[in-house]
Formats: sequence, C-alpha cells, structure tokens
Amino acid sequence: MNSIFKYIFYATALLLPFLAFPKSSEKKITIEKPDMEQIKRDVTDPHSKYYYPRLMREYERNETIMTLQDYRHLYLGMVFQEDYNPYRKPNKNAEMEKLYYKKSHTRAELDSMISYAELSLKDDPFDFEQINFLIFALQKRQKTNRAAIWQYRLNHLLEAILSTGTGVDTENAWYVINPHHEYNILNFQNVVAEHQKYVEPYYDHISIKKTSDKSPEGYYFNIRYILEEYYRKFPEE
Repeated sequence: MNSIFKYIFYATALLLPFLAFPKSSEKKITIEKPDMEQIKRDVTDPHSKYYYPRLMREYERNETIMTLQDYRHLYLGMVFQEDYNPYRKPNKNAEMEKLYYKKSHTRAELDSMISYAELSLKDDPFDFEQINFLIFALQKRQKTNRAAIWQYRLNHLLEAILSTGTGVDTENAWYVINPHHEYNILNFQNVVAEHQKYVEPYYDHISIKKTSDKSPEGYYFNIRYILEEYYRKFPEE
C-alpha cells in the first residue's frame, strides 16, 4: 500500500463517531452521474453561471436560492481550483473536542464553539463536522436564522454527493472530493462503517453493519480526482 492509500485509510478510519446529519426533506434525490469534464469547463469559464468564484460568493452570501445543480458544481468543482487540497486534515483542537461532547454547555462555551467552527470553515468550507457543530451551537444559542442557513448548506452539500450515484457498485459510486466525506455520508445514511478497502482503479469500498437482509454489503466511493490531484502535485510518489 503506497503513501496515498495509507493516508486515505488512516485519515478516514480514525474519525470519531459523529452526530447524524438530519435530512432536509423526504424528497427523492435525482441521480445523475457527473460529467466532470463539463463541470470543469463550467466552473473555469468566467461567462458561465457556474463560474466557481461566482458560486462561492453566492454560497458565502447565505444564498438560499441555490439549486442542487449549483451545489453539485460548487462541491465537485472544488477539485479544479488551484488551492484544492484533498489531503487537508480537519482542524483538531483537543480542548474544543472535549467541549463538543459535553452533555450541557454554558453560553460562553457555545460562543467558543461557534467562533472556532467559523474559523475552521474559512480554511475548509466543506468540513461537514464543523458545519454540524456550528449548527448545534447556533441552535442552542437560539440563533435560529443562522442555524437554518447552515442547515440548508449542509443538506444541499450532502445531497450533491448523494445525487452522483447510489453507492451500491463501482459504476454508481458516490463521488467525493475528500476522504473524510465517505464516513460523513455513511453517517448521514444512518449506517455503521466496519471495514474499508481500496478497489482498482480508483474506488474506496466501505463495508457496513447489515441491519436487514436487504441491506447492501457496503458502499463504493469514486476517489479518482483525489488520486489525480495527489499524483499531479507529488509525481515522484
């Protein structure tokens, strides 16, 4: 196993158990395998409505009229940005992690959680764990409007991933731009991950704890663009 696969395995397998992500609705998500080359053209074209700087400005403006296609381009289009870093490790602060898992919090503690999450998200806007903690703290502080905006963002980012496939085989694997998102998605699906393995040419397979005879053995994730970016930046490896 070379260094990139070791990184992907340990970076995901060691994640702490995480809060379940609430779904925005019971609506059925339309599945559409992404045309990554078209997405690349869209997000790099200044005349396109999906031009990446424009999309990110709308996202940061708390724009709640962004569509699923907008979010697909926002999430998947990140891999074509020069500052994209698929190996970025989530911000970890031992004291903050202890704080997250307390049964109750003071107002000052909740404010610290909000400040730390917002700072972390400036570095990595798609850190789903920090978004979830931010929503929790905002709700506890009764900042309902801000919490609702972040919940909208989180739901649509997760739906953008789920819309790329079904995850049941390699042909329908979910596309992710960060290995941590594999476990986030499984958490969102309310399933328990058990083992992970790499499947040629560019898939992760995570087996899950079966809850019924109809449950799949596990789910597949397409990590092609994570690997391509790694080898582009570190060709000697």
